[in-house]
Amino acid sequence: MDRQLAADPPLSLASGVVVLEHEPPGPDGRLGPPPGGQVVLSVLSPEALTREPEEVNAAVSRATDPGLPPVIIVEAAEELREEHLAVLVSAAERADRVAIVRIIADA
Repeated sequence: MDRQLAADPPLSLASGVVVLEHEPPGPDGRLGPPPGGQVVLSVLSPEALTREPEEVNAAVSRATDPGLPPVIIVEAAEELREEHLAVLVSAAERADRVAIVRIIADA
């Protein structure tokens, strides 16, 4: 996924609306819990974001702790396209909050 995003970054990444940070896995090879956020939604693939944008909006809006950004976990991601990011950006804008998206790339 790193190569795909570097070679052909979606508009949201290229414009700076979305910021990409890499989290190294822990000693066991797994990612720990997201730092400083409240997990509000986990989806099995990026395509779930575009199939159910209303669920993404609702999840971000119903985050209960105003001091913690809502976190959405996207699993089994082979690629991340602009239409996937657009749903996430729209949900964050509607809720007037910064949101964290954790992408778990397919190995």
